[in-house]
Amino acid sequence: MRVGLYPGTFDPITYGHVDIIRRSAGLVDKLVIGVAINRDKGPLFDLDERVAMIEAECKILSEETGTIIKVHPFENLLIDCARDVGAQIILRGLRAVADFEYEYQMVGMNRALDSTVETVFLMAEARHQAIASKLVKEIARLGGDVTKFVPPAVNDALITRLR
Repeated sequence: MRVGLYPGTFDPITYGHVDIIRRSAGLVDKLVIGVAINRDKGPLFDLDERVAMIEAECKILSEETGTIIKVHPFENLLIDCARDVGAQIILRGLRAVADFEYEYQMVGMNRALDSTVETVFLMAEARHQAIASKLVKEIARLGGDVTKFVPPAVNDALITRLR
């Protein structure tokens, strides 16, 4: 069974993330969404809220794609998380060249830690390339409409949290 791991903080999950999850599901038999517990980032949504939002979206995607999709919170090294879930592939979404520079370094470090785990990059669809959770939160904080960037349940959660 090919197991892939798509890690991130998903604070909150956006249509860009959903696009990468959908496309990743076509590459593996089982896809694990690794939800990073990153206390340094100071997430807007706590871990349980982020997991619930991701699970709701992934239930739909799993039914659409026929791929097993599970959500797995983690606070250890990404490569250790990959081992924990039995992933042979780490899937990462790219939006711009700046993303690639950071990801390139991460691949090098992860390969040094475990050369059996491959990293696969997927470019976000053009209409999703500008979407970043950080920007979505800023727009929502300032009263802007983010319905083009996040699923309806996530939009509702943002409105509830920020107003």
